[in-house]
Amino acid sequence: MATKVDARGLSCPQPVLMFMDAIKSSNDKELMVLVDTQASMENVSRAAESKGCRVTDISRQEDEYRINIIRD
Repeated sequence: MATKVDARGLSCPQPVLMFMDAIKSSNDKELMVLVDTQASMENVSRAAESKGCRVTDISRQEDEYRINIIRD
């Protein structure tokens, strides 16, 4: 089961900080982060890669981005 981080409605750096907190507090291998701006999507993706994670998929549905991340 993936840990879900809902950062919609928040501006950076809050989505990145929420993602970092989820990495520290969750043992799940998969994380799903929801954001609603392209800037947040790009920043969370960069943060994930800087922590040695893989961004496996980014999908956009209406006004949100869904970022699927796997810890290696």
